Amino acid sequence: MGKNNEKKILIVDDVARNIQILGNILSGNGYQIAYAQNGRQAIKIAMSQDFDLILLDIMMPDMDGYKVCSLLKNNDTTASVPIIFLTAKADMDSIVKGFEIGGQDYITKPFNSAELLARVKTQIQLKTQKQQLKESNVILEQKVNERTQELQKANKMLEKLDKTKSDFLSIISHELRTPLNGIVGLTNLLSTTAMDSSQNEYIEHLKEVSQRLVRFSDMALLITSLKVNQYKPDFLAVSVNHLAKAAIKEFNRLHEDLDLKVKLTTNDDKPLIFADSDLIKQVFILIIENAIKYAGNTEPLDITIKVESNKVIIEFKDSGPGFSDDALAHVFELFGAGDILHVEGTGLSLAAVKLIMDMHNGKVEINNSREKGALLLFKFDLIEG
Repeated sequence: MGKNNEKKILIVDDVARNIQILGNILSGNGYQIAYAQNGRQAIKIAMSQDFDLILLDIMMPDMDGYKVCSLLKNNDTTASVPIIFLTAKADMDSIVKGFEIGGQDYITKPFNSAELLARVKTQIQLKTQKQQLKESNVILEQKVNERTQELQKANKMLEKLDKTKSDFLSIISHELRTPLNGIVGLTNLLSTTAMDSSQNEYIEHLKEVSQRLVRFSDMALLITSLKVNQYKPDFLAVSVNHLAKAAIKEFNRLHEDLDLKVKLTTNDDKPLIFADSDLIKQVFILIIENAIKYAGNTEPLDITIKVESNKVIIEFKDSGPGFSDDALAHVFELFGAGDILHVEGTGLSLAAVKLIMDMHNGKVEINNSREKGALLLFKFDLIEG
């Protein structure tokens, strides 16, 4: 019985004998009891103390139980306190009316002790559970708000970091371009003059390094323009087969010193996609460059173009060592992969590829093939018809 010691019940009845009977039963089972003998007194007491339950007689002079219940349920202080009606009338209309104005249950007179205690216990338990649920919701809401604030803070930091990287690329690319043009021009001029073999070797090395810097500058400019929406794409219906062949031809023009081996398998249906031709050719060139830099060019790079359902899929497969787990986790981040993916270590190429694919609403998947090497899949929406 001790567990009921803190539970307070207000008994409201204009008949003292009923209050006495109810009080004896409930106090004998460990409940704290307060009482009122009319509606106005009941409202005053209920407003001044915290109760777990109110037992409310319906038939009272001046103000009946329905009116008292209505007033209590419309007051924030007492609205959550459950009310059990005490009634000598067990007709359906009286019961329904009691529920409609906010009552939780009813007990008929004369009182049955077992029924009384069972109904009281049930309503108090329900109130306790509702209060616990309310408190849990408040705590949960606080935790959600705290987590949301943490995520917002983290997102702002990531956005700031991303902007810093873009600003860095923009500054570097612009600052490099002017002196690079001078270096490239001077190097080309020097290569036409008479020099011994050692000097020629130095010049060739200088040309190679300067070309790397030119490519880095071009890549930085491309990424910056894509990230800040400066690049204005020209979307047209284009043949993927044609773009692949044009990209390979362009790569050979840019890298005449390399003996490129590419096995291109095209789709006979000549699938079309909406794309910016220059950007998609750039994707092909960047992937080919990455494959050669990391896997070498002793074995051919397999490029397969196929159609599955409503998608055009471009598959690149090389025979290199593939990607490490760390590389796969950061493969599209600016400088995130670093030397893991690139012998030259700029960490820009695949970030640019991802930006281009996003602009085309395409999907890119990078994994290791089951046999050997890297496997890259690019998916575009097929123009049907």
